[in-house]
Amino acid sequence: MNTVNTAILVIEDDVDVQRAARLVVQNHFHKVEELISIDKLEQVLTCTTFDVVLLDMNFVVGERSGRAGLDGLAKIRAFDHTLGVVLMTAYGGVSLAVDALKRGAADFILKPWHNDKLLAAVLVVAEMTRSQRAAETLDLDVLERSTIQRALTQFGGNISDAAAALGLSRAALYRRISKYEL
Repeated sequence: MNTVNTAILVIEDDVDVQRAARLVVQNHFHKVEELISIDKLEQVLTCTTFDVVLLDMNFVVGERSGRAGLDGLAKIRAFDHTLGVVLMTAYGGVSLAVDALKRGAADFILKPWHNDKLLAAVLVVAEMTRSQRAAETLDLDVLERSTIQRALTQFGGNISDAAAALGLSRAALYRRISKYEL
């Protein structure tokens, strides 16, 4: 994988586990960012475009339900539905893993993990994120192209009228016509 402009966010309250995760992934991602809780999650997501999030399920001492991780997952999915999340916990069970996957997690890893399995999971999920984003971008281009085609047809090829109907300047419409080879 090309590490240029790739980023992973590791959210884990145990600094030793954070460090271990960093060691596993650092040669495969351009940027590895870490948080110890989900308190500043939206702020961090706003500043950096991540390819994958590695998210712990429990942040409260003595808490083993996974609720904090599921709350974090919900925040991530609400912020960016294309961003893949790999959940991890030392207290996982089948029902928690199934619940996490139903709520949108891309994968679920038990701690302690095998380094090769953790790396494989985050690399696959990062690629899924990039593919989904590319598909959505493609869909937007297809939508824009078809909208321009309809406007041009509706106004008999009149650039001024089509541009006005689309809310574009003539120059902007010409650029898009050239971009889409219309």
